[in-house]
Amino acid sequence: MKEFIAGKYIHQGYYKSFEPNSINKEWQIENMELIQLLSKADRQLGRLDMYSEYVNIDMFIQMHIAKEATQSSKIEGTQTNIEEAFLSKKEIGSEKRDDWEEVQNYIIAMKEAVELLNDLPFSSRLIRQTHKVLLQGVRGEHKLPGEYRTSQNWIGGASINDAVFVPPVYTSISDLISDLEKFANNQNNPLPDLIKAAIIHYQFETIHPFLDGNGRVGRLLITLYFVSVGILKSPILYLSDFFERHRSLYYDNLMRVRTHNDMEQWIKFFLTGIIETAQTGVMTFDKILQLQKRLDVELKELGTRSGDAFKVVEQLYQKPVINAQSVSKIIDKSMSTAYSLISELEKRQILKEITGGERDRIYVFEEYIKLFKDEG
Repeated sequence: MKEFIAGKYIHQGYYKSFEPNSINKEWQIENMELIQLLSKADRQLGRLDMYSEYVNIDMFIQMHIAKEATQSSKIEGTQTNIEEAFLSKKEIGSEKRDDWEEVQNYIIAMKEAVELLNDLPFSSRLIRQTHKVLLQGVRGEHKLPGEYRTSQNWIGGASINDAVFVPPVYTSISDLISDLEKFANNQNNPLPDLIKAAIIHYQFETIHPFLDGNGRVGRLLITLYFVSVGILKSPILYLSDFFERHRSLYYDNLMRVRTHNDMEQWIKFFLTGIIETAQTGVMTFDKILQLQKRLDVELKELGTRSGDAFKVVEQLYQKPVINAQSVSKIIDKSMSTAYSLISELEKRQILKEITGGERDRIYVFEEYIKLFKDEG
């Protein structure tokens, strides 16, 4: 990688755009520190993926996706927390609704993209479809959802003249994405998949093929690539939380590849993110299992109500925000019975009311949500 040249700046009249070089080529890795990080990242990912075999991952996947959606959107300036991600539109204040809708789109885009992987390879079509869902009906809806840009964009700065970075001209996008697609699917390339994922993310962010939503799509593609090549059976590892906590380093390391041809430093940062995120993921699953065991004992103490309580708590693992109407529906009993059960779960600090109002009360499974908030 010492011989790696990221690309070149091209004069476009009054500004310079960056034209990245092809990535679908032979790569040589000689840096021992990078190889050690790769080995550690592989081990940690293996430990995390093991939970797919022994735990009902589907029950917890919603929380992982909701956290990723809120953290990836937060990098772009959106302010929605995990609890709010599970509320309905009418339960969100009008001033927060735009942010909430962007997070909802991210959740839908991730789920649909994972489904599409059953029929599509990691491809331009997958990328464009994911982008289309992401921008549908939100602030970027007039910026060609699902279509590559046909004009110049830039990153940072009030105008292109003082931009931090100007991506390639739009006429290059088709060839650059085609090259990225070939690299992702090139079975003859012996480069380890985790390193390929790092390079794919860097190259996508450098191409910046859309008018809006590039950051969110690029981060989403990391997990999709892991699932597509079988590194993960389920989408349970997301790097947006790590990138958000190290936001300056994230942008600096991406930029350093372009300015100093330093791909190794970016890959080290990326692998460090995988190691840290996989480790915290394993810890979170362990804590979830401990929580489940403890609640199994506690709920049995409710006697005749324990059956209903188990039904509600099982639902809370998938969606940790609930109201009395939902409880009534889950247990198929009257509203007064639902309120009585909620009161019991509040006493045991399983549920906590968050509105402070007398009507339309909303309750959260606070201890469970906290496990995901404490991951960082």
